[in-house]
Amino acid sequence: MASGRILIVDDDTNICELLRLYIEKEGYEASIANDGETALKMFDSFGPDLLLLDIMLPGLDGWQVCREIRKKSSCPIIMLTAKGEVFDKVLGLELGADDYVVKPFETKEVIARIGAVLRRSGKQSEDKSENKEVHYENLSINLTNYELKVKGVQVDTPPKEMELIYHLASNPNRVFTRDQLLDEVWGFDYYGDSRTVDVHVKRLREKLEGASDKWALKTVWGVGYKFEVKE
Repeated sequence: MASGRILIVDDDTNICELLRLYIEKEGYEASIANDGETALKMFDSFGPDLLLLDIMLPGLDGWQVCREIRKKSSCPIIMLTAKGEVFDKVLGLELGADDYVVKPFETKEVIARIGAVLRRSGKQSEDKSENKEVHYENLSINLTNYELKVKGVQVDTPPKEMELIYHLASNPNRVFTRDQLLDEVWGFDYYGDSRTVDVHVKRLREKLEGASDKWALKTVWGVGYKFEVKE
């Protein structure tokens, strides 16, 4: 059985109760908020391990809720949205969302994505026999614990950004296309486009800026990205 706390945020009570039924059947503890203000209050009181967050909410919308939570926490967030436009996906990723489920959805898909995101974020127990770490000057990436340290200071980093920087830094000077990164980091079941990668790289560069002149997250124009290490 799975374990962990899931906060469901949606103004459709039927969707909320359906999700809670399936989520609790899997062994998670679930709680519901039907608007943005309540979601922020419950985030502090309930202490969820993951949010299922609808975009279209009364009062504070999902974008605003995501933005406020990212100011204080890297808790994984899966956005629920009836909008499938790339613009909406890119905006959500810029604000720090970890994954998307587009309505109407299959409940089993939501459960599968919850499990996948929690495993990536280290919120669920898994085999820790392989210690996934890479180190460079003023940079420490620990994918086992999902910790990023820049100049010795831990930087709050959403799970997908952690996986992306780990993947690149584990293969120094190797060039990856955007499609390769989508496949190898996001997985074959990710329904996004290449701009998803660009958004995450942009956010990582902001965190890594000025850390060292011996390595850099580089754009290879017309191809993709690489973690460049100077000999």
